[in-house]
Amino acid sequence: MRNTARWAATLGLTAATVCGPLAHSALAAPETPAASPASLYAPSALVLTMGHGESAASAGAARAVTLSCAPRPSGTHPAPALACAELRAVGGDPDALAGPGDALCTRQYDPVVVTVDGVWQGKRVAFERTFANECVKNAAESSLFTF
Repeated sequence: MRNTARWAATLGLTAATVCGPLAHSALAAPETPAASPASLYAPSALVLTMGHGESAASAGAARAVTLSCAPRPSGTHPAPALACAELRAVGGDPDALAGPGDALCTRQYDPVVVTVDGVWQGKRVAFERTFANECVKNAAESSLFTF
């Protein structure tokens, strides 16, 4: 049941992020026949979740944020501009940003799972990573996972 609720929330937030600006522009009368700048970008809207547990199905989302990178960084992520820049640098691959950092962490096992679901430049993104604990998650040295 938790997994169903998580997917419903993810899809709802993604739809609102991607379709919200489209609905507004569809209702507005065009000023000129040329395309608006917002319509020139492929959608890049993601929902990021974080929970305690070994998998997203068993963890349940403790926190969730949205991140939209086109036409400009926005969303509920605490650092959308930095997170979007990091994603652009790795071609939208969250796995490239989840690598180990230089921080020294304890070996305490208190698993933290992070998911990234949505669309990056028009392509579907589905990412899940389980970190041994919160320190290891934060050691990834990426603002994408800092929320």
